[in-house]
Amino acid sequence: MNNSVVNTARLLGAGLRALLVLTLVTGVIYPLVVTGIAQGLFPGKANGSEAEAGGKVVGSSLIGQQGYSLEYFQPRPANGLGENSVNTQYKLLLSGATNLAADNKELVKQVEDAKATVVKDNSVPGYTVKPEDVPADAVTSSASGLDPDISPAYADLQVHRVAERNGLTVAQVQTIVDDHTEGRTLGFIGEPRVNVLELNIALKDLVAKG
Repeated sequence: MNNSVVNTARLLGAGLRALLVLTLVTGVIYPLVVTGIAQGLFPGKANGSEAEAGGKVVGSSLIGQQGYSLEYFQPRPANGLGENSVNTQYKLLLSGATNLAADNKELVKQVEDAKATVVKDNSVPGYTVKPEDVPADAVTSSASGLDPDISPAYADLQVHRVAERNGLTVAQVQTIVDDHTEGRTLGFIGEPRVNVLELNIALKDLVAKG
């Protein structure tokens, strides 16, 4: 056997050993270590930030749901690149915005229709919503189309309607909104926000208490 064949065999053997070691380290050991640390220190986040109600998982606090009745707080619109008609809670098949320009006629009509709906749905006896009171997040979807949060302004706008439909006082509903309003991350990143799923779970608990 000549030297070139021997050297080739040695190189192949070394390459195979390197492949097996790297596969073991990066494909088995590293994922297990990272998963173990995550499960030990951040089990909730590691498992998808699941939200529970009545002892059951009802969704993830990271993903916005659709299909709430008007007894509940409404999320941002979920206009996106693709939709399904089977799972109405998670309406989008793809995470992404509409990609429509700001002056696109279809987008303008969507916003105008959404604003009219928000005004109509949230105007109750003694409390009238004006078109200029409707915040942008009430009529536009997020860049992902799956934003789980709404602005405090949009949550406040819905308080009277939620209170009336559930036989609660405005003060009771406003309190749970205030309790679930989060400030900017680290005091300066992002905007104040309210997680709709967590807010609606609190609302359901409040209604159950009578």
